[in-house]
Amino acid sequence: MIGVELARFLGLRRGDPLRLISPADGKAHELVVSGLFRSGMYEFDAGLIGVSLRRAQQLFALPGTVTGVAVRVDQLERAEAVKAQLAQALGGAYLVKTWMELNQTLFDALKLEKITMFVILTLIVLVAAVNIVSTLIMMVIEKTRDIGILKSIGASSGSVGWIFTWQGLLIGAIGTTLGLAGAWLVVWLLDTYHFIQLPSTIYYLDHLPVRIEWADWGVTVGAAMLISLLATVYPARQAARMNPVEALRYE
Repeated sequence: MIGVELARFLGLRRGDPLRLISPADGKAHELVVSGLFRSGMYEFDAGLIGVSLRRAQQLFALPGTVTGVAVRVDQLERAEAVKAQLAQALGGAYLVKTWMELNQTLFDALKLEKITMFVILTLIVLVAAVNIVSTLIMMVIEKTRDIGILKSIGASSGSVGWIFTWQGLLIGAIGTTLGLAGAWLVVWLLDTYHFIQLPSTIYYLDHLPVRIEWADWGVTVGAAMLISLLATVYPARQAARMNPVEALRYE
């Protein structure tokens, strides 16, 4: 079994002969391609060949020897815990590595991209918050007469300020809800149809993988609502500090 990228590079198809040179003794071994595999990782698809255990021992001149064993876990996030258990059981004579350590460069790049995307998203929310500020300021100006009437009949400055605060939070909540719904739809489409293709030679992946992380969604929603709340501070204070006499002077 060989990867599809390696097969494309060598011009091989199923049933074609393949000659491998043993790194141990330099002897040639005649094999036949029985199938192709696509893992989605360019590095694997372009550099891996799967053979039987006996054939691998012949190629490396290691009869009856196994140089590595792969262990599959049901939950990927438990890899570190399983690694610790295996290392303790096997002792110091064996080296145990997780799938994250074997692909450390890729995950470092993804972590950096994740941080960058969060910063970009925060800047987008800040721009939206400016719109909330401008909307509330215009609303305060338009409702000057109403604010004056409320204060003249006994409404406190705090209650007037809270009206505009809740108005800004409502705008932020509606926008955040619509954004979450749109994001969920895009994630579902990406996960189902894989319509964003990546150059595998650069990103090691042939399509954009997506998965919903509820913790990240919670942080994003919290940050969006916090920025929305901060955006209401100035307009709410302006409304709360308005003098009812000045508000009704020209009415």
